[in-house]
Amino acid sequence: MSLIEREIDGSILVLQLNRPEKQNALTREMYQELANAINEAHEDFGVRAAVMTTTSKHFTAGNDLFDFLNEPPIESGSPVMNFLEAVHNFAKPLIAAVSGNAVGIGTTMLLHCDYVTAHPETRFSMPFVSLGLVPEAGSSLLFPRLVGHQIASQVFLSGEPFDSNLAKTFGLVAEISDFPLEVAMAFAKKVAAQPPNAVIKTKALLKSELHEKVAAVMRAEGALFQMALQSDEARDAFMAFLSKRVK
Repeated sequence: MSLIEREIDGSILVLQLNRPEKQNALTREMYQELANAINEAHEDFGVRAAVMTTTSKHFTAGNDLFDFLNEPPIESGSPVMNFLEAVHNFAKPLIAAVSGNAVGIGTTMLLHCDYVTAHPETRFSMPFVSLGLVPEAGSSLLFPRLVGHQIASQVFLSGEPFDSNLAKTFGLVAEISDFPLEVAMAFAKKVAAQPPNAVIKTKALLKSELHEKVAAVMRAEGALFQMALQSDEARDAFMAFLSKRVK
C-alpha cells in the first residue's frame, strides 16, 4: 500500500495522502514521493492541474515528529525542501481539498495553492513556535500578506488552531463544503478545459511579484528551522508535546 496514492482523472493528477493510522503525518519518504509526482506533472503537458487531498478523515497531522527528531530533514536538497520547491514552482493550477486536521505543513502548503476547499470541521494550525521552531514553506512572508501582520502574529505566536470559517475569512480557503473533494475536482475540471498555455501564463503572472522573494524566504526559513530543530528548546518542546499525546 502506497502512502501517497496517485491517480490520473482525465487531465488531472490527484494525489491522496494515505497514512490514516498516523493522521497522514508526513515522513521524508512521503515528501519525496509528493515532490516526484508534482515535478513529473509539471513536465507532462497532458496534466492540466493537480489536486492534493486525503484518503481518510484528516488531511495531515503535519510532520512525523519521530522522523524529524531522528534526522532533521529541512536542509537544501532534502525531501522536505524538494517538496516545497516543487509546489512553489508548479506551473499549473494546484488545488487542495482538506478535512480534519491540517497541521503545520498541512496549512502552510495551502498558501501555494491556487484554490482550496475545506470541510466545515477542518482545523488548521501552525504550531511552530509552540514546538520551539519557526515557520516554513514561505509562510512567514505569504501569511502576513494574506491576513495582515497582527493576525499573522496572533496565529504564529500562539500556535492556536482556527476553523474553516476563519480560514475562509483569511482568504486561505475559497470554498467550504461537506464534500470538499467533489468541489475541488469540479473546479479542476473547469480549469483543465481552459486553453492550457493561457492558464500557465496567467498563473505565472499572478505569482510573478513574489515568486523569487518566496524562494529566498523559504531558504532562510529552512536554515533557521534547521538550527531550531537542533536546539535544546525544540527538543524540550517536542518531548513535552509527545508526552501529552501519550497520556
